[in-house]
Amino acid sequence: MNRKSKTYIAVPAEILGIILPLLLGVAFLVLAERKVMAFVQRRKGPDVVGSFGLLQPLADGLKLILKEPISPSSANFSLFRMAPVTTFMLSLVARAVVPFDYGMVLSDSNIGLLYLFAISSLGVYGIIIAGWSSNSKYAFLGALRSAAQMVPYEVSIGLILITVLICVGPRNSSEIVMAQKQIWSGIPLFPVLVMFFISRLAETNRAPFDLPEAEAESVAGYNVEYSSMGSALFFLGEYANMILMSGPCTSLSPGGWPPILDLPIFKKIPGSIWFSIKVILFPFLYIWVRAAFPRYRYDQLMGLGRKVFLPLSLARVVPVSGVSVTFQWLP
Repeated sequence: MNRKSKTYIAVPAEILGIILPLLLGVAFLVLAERKVMAFVQRRKGPDVVGSFGLLQPLADGLKLILKEPISPSSANFSLFRMAPVTTFMLSLVARAVVPFDYGMVLSDSNIGLLYLFAISSLGVYGIIIAGWSSNSKYAFLGALRSAAQMVPYEVSIGLILITVLICVGPRNSSEIVMAQKQIWSGIPLFPVLVMFFISRLAETNRAPFDLPEAEAESVAGYNVEYSSMGSALFFLGEYANMILMSGPCTSLSPGGWPPILDLPIFKKIPGSIWFSIKVILFPFLYIWVRAAFPRYRYDQLMGLGRKVFLPLSLARVVPVSGVSVTFQWLP
């Protein structure tokens, strides 16, 4: 078998190796969310389908697949069908630059973080297309809310990434992890990374910033007209984005795939296992925040992004860059 034939086999195998665990992770993240929220609210949660409710995601998926897809008679049919697929596919293609271990990454590009930031910014297009093509004022209102919400938080995320890159140097995701061997960047830059996590909550439309889906105000938001697999793809896209954004959070703050302590027994555990353990922490925080905090008002949400996070993230870039240049700490 020549080299070209091996490439044709290896690349699809690597892609499947990334996508299939992600889909399984999304399915059981939904179950984990229901279980954790039930624990917080002193309930049992799903425990009927399978042992401890472990087959509940399969039952939910089967129900959504078997439901009849209904489209509004006045909707733009092609865009209406394309919107959920776009949202879900963007959450998959962004996984290409997330390293699970040293060398275990589909595309180890020098612009990995910029690529990830660009793909996450494109997610708003699927939401706007869904709201506009539904030809419903409630869906369109939810889409406009989402678009207006993402702009100030995307800017603050960009400034936070600049702050981290000033400290660690490289833009390559793997090299960013290797630059944290001495000390995790999450320790000196802890306030910045708290702002990054909160901004990611707003960017992924998660509680307490899930204003585009505020049921009490605009029915069910931009996806109110969707049923069957259209609704399921939006649902999968949201949870896939939670797992996706946990990847760069892990690379930027708790040091990526190296073990927590530099002990021989910990070094025997593969780096991909350590990376997965650290990644699981962030979806748990997403779920905990949803269970613990009430939803913000829309003016509070926009004020937090424009009046608090944007000035703070900009103000953080100046002293970090100034101190690094003054003491010649630039990597």
